[in-house]
Amino acid sequence: MAGPKAFTAIADHYRQAILAGDLVSGEKLPTNRESCQRWNVAAATVSRALNQLAVEGLIRTSPRGTFVADDATVTAAGPDRLSMVQRLRSSLMEGETSRVTAAELVVPPLYVQDIFNLDPGDQLVRREFIVGRGKTRTMLVVTWHPAHFAAQVPDLLSTAPGKNAGLTSKILEATGRSITHARDDMHARECDAREASALGLRLGAPVLGGVHRWSDDEGVIEFGLWVVPTRVTIGYQYDA
Repeated sequence: MAGPKAFTAIADHYRQAILAGDLVSGEKLPTNRESCQRWNVAAATVSRALNQLAVEGLIRTSPRGTFVADDATVTAAGPDRLSMVQRLRSSLMEGETSRVTAAELVVPPLYVQDIFNLDPGDQLVRREFIVGRGKTRTMLVVTWHPAHFAAQVPDLLSTAPGKNAGLTSKILEATGRSITHARDDMHARECDAREASALGLRLGAPVLGGVHRWSDDEGVIEFGLWVVPTRVTIGYQYDA
């Protein structure tokens, strides 16, 4: 495999295998040389894909090789951890789908302008999508990205089915950025009218709301807000 999609394909392959349990904690991944031969890519491409998985907390490296992280599927957010919203999004690979309801360049609210350090009138890419399984809606997400990302990643402005899969990897590949800082904040509250309509809830129903921010030294890569209804269970496992 060659071309701009190689990095995304390799990262997505191992991410899906780990989150699906096909690769278990402590299992050794193929060597870089073996991966280069399998994917027909340069060593730098493999290294970049693995570096991204390490940032997400899915793998660890040692002098003996690269291994699936001990807590790859349950770790909380942080610079070297898998973000809550990334774990929730991973459910898309387990029989769920996402429907993009908005993808556009807009002038954001003032608080979002401040987060991205924008001047008045500057635009951002805003994406909104609903995650569900069958007729059940399990998550509403709104994400914001720098406007110039749209030229580098056209899928950011697409509402076509399937464009959410692997989108973060596509952004990082096209922009040359890496997520080095991550933060999730969650709080229980009542849903507003827009959230109630999107998730099929009554107005004021209890929900878990979350905010995430992914960035590097250049600035914010993605800022997002998400909501899940009470029927969705989020679990953590802690080992002594």
